[in-house]
Amino acid sequence: MTVPNALSVLRLFGVPLFLYLLLGPHADGWAVVVLAAAGASDWLDGKLARWLDQTSKLGMLLDPAADRLYIFATLLAFVVREIVPWWIAAILVGREALVGVCLLVLRRYGYGPFEVSYLGKAATFNLLYAFPVLLLAQGGSTAAEIARPIAYAFMLWGGALYLWSAGLYVYQLVLAVRRSPGVLAA
Repeated sequence: MTVPNALSVLRLFGVPLFLYLLLGPHADGWAVVVLAAAGASDWLDGKLARWLDQTSKLGMLLDPAADRLYIFATLLAFVVREIVPWWIAAILVGREALVGVCLLVLRRYGYGPFEVSYLGKAATFNLLYAFPVLLLAQGGSTAAEIARPIAYAFMLWGGALYLWSAGLYVYQLVLAVRRSPGVLAA
């Protein structure tokens, strides 16, 4: 267990706490703190992995898994609390399902997972930034009124980048499958 992997595992353990805070007592302030800590540990585990030369296959699985789990958990809680409409969550979760199917097809043809693109990282960053600001945008206070357009802008931009990165993954899949022996190029 490396230091970056330990941070990723701690981030994973934060997901149930985050969900409890959002759905149980509606402790949005504390949920923002948990989400911010998760975002900081996401940045820190990548930096530490490179700095300490502790990059690992486990870390390459844990880090994106934690990101995806936070995105899924946040969307679920936001739909339950009616912070975002269900169709936005469905589009983003559908994107994840599409990428998951692509990974299965890649594996079937003997390839490993996609390289993480900067576009995908930017999309995840925007979404993970939008979520706490969306929480801060709840209510009728002046701070909420200021936060609301910022939150929606990050959500829309992150969602668009998320879908664009999925399109690039599908394109990479098509190219990989076409290069595979025994596959006729159309």
